[in-house]
Amino acid sequence: SLSGDKKECLQNGPDLQDFVSGDLSDKSTWAEYKGNLKREKGERLRLPPWLKTKIPKKKKNNKLKNTLRSLNLHTVCEEARCPNIGECWGGGEYATATATIMLMGDTCTRGCRFCSVKTAKNPPPLDPQEPYNTAKAIAEWGLDYVVLTSVDRDDMPDGGAEHFAKTVSHLKERNSKILVECLTPDFRGDLKAVEKVALSGLDVYAHNVETVPELQKKKKKTKVRDPRANFEQSVRVLKHAKEVQPGIISKTSIMLGLGETDEKKKKTMKLLREADVDCLTLGQYMQPTKRHLKVEEYITPEKFKYWEKVGNKKKKKYTASGPLVRSSYKAGK
Repeated sequence: SLSGDKKECLQNGPDLQDFVSGDLSDKSTWAEYKGNLKREKGERLRLPPWLKTKIPKKKKNNKLKNTLRSLNLHTVCEEARCPNIGECWGGGEYATATATIMLMGDTCTRGCRFCSVKTAKNPPPLDPQEPYNTAKAIAEWGLDYVVLTSVDRDDMPDGGAEHFAKTVSHLKERNSKILVECLTPDFRGDLKAVEKVALSGLDVYAHNVETVPELQKKKKKTKVRDPRANFEQSVRVLKHAKEVQPGIISKTSIMLGLGETDEKKKKTMKLLREADVDCLTLGQYMQPTKRHLKVEEYITPEKFKYWEKVGNKKKKKYTASGPLVRSSYKAGK
């Protein structure tokens, strides 16, 4: 039998949730972490303590999940395994509750090497009721801010731009005060498709460049994005959206830890400023499965703070930078 001291230790010690959530890792000790942060050849990096998150509380999420299932809707929060699902969906007493709806199904026509969303050359046809159902669901949730994103649909003539526009229209008809952000694909560089979304009544036009230009070159073995995507095409999308609708806010996101240098990060941020991009988010790349690109480096929270300062010095309206920041993280802010 256990001694009295050991029994007391078991009763008062940490439980499973403490281990899973990372609460055992006192923030004050993060700087003392001795694990490798840069990957050596053949190595797979261990997850540092600042990237461990709590399991979402069911009470806050069940209502959203049930509505999603009943209306055959998808969120990128679930499909892309986002670590912030509990925070964004819950909102909190003083926070803005947000959700990111993934339009046009859960199957993408592209195969980016960082993304866990499933792929196929010919995904199922679009659900014509999805724009209406999305607006209905969001009205039930009482959200203040919604992000509409989608898989790539290269199988469609306009890449799904009309589907985006219809969804925004239905949302604004139900609630003119709701703020709508559209995080779009590049539509294969079709600027007419970009215009269709930019003029739909949205408030924020977002499109992610994903990483520095050097990691998007076609011949590079470590190419991060699908071959049909590239940095220059993405920048044209962001620029054109503001050219046709100057009043909107433009936004993009970069993942760190894929092997980019500090010099390339600064150069990329400069290029985005020159393209008149208003908002930038910077977050840690985390390998979703063993089939995807390995993490080359884990960036420390202190270094993320540094990059936020650099971004704000570039006179952007808003730069959010942190290990768990994603393009739609607490977007309502």
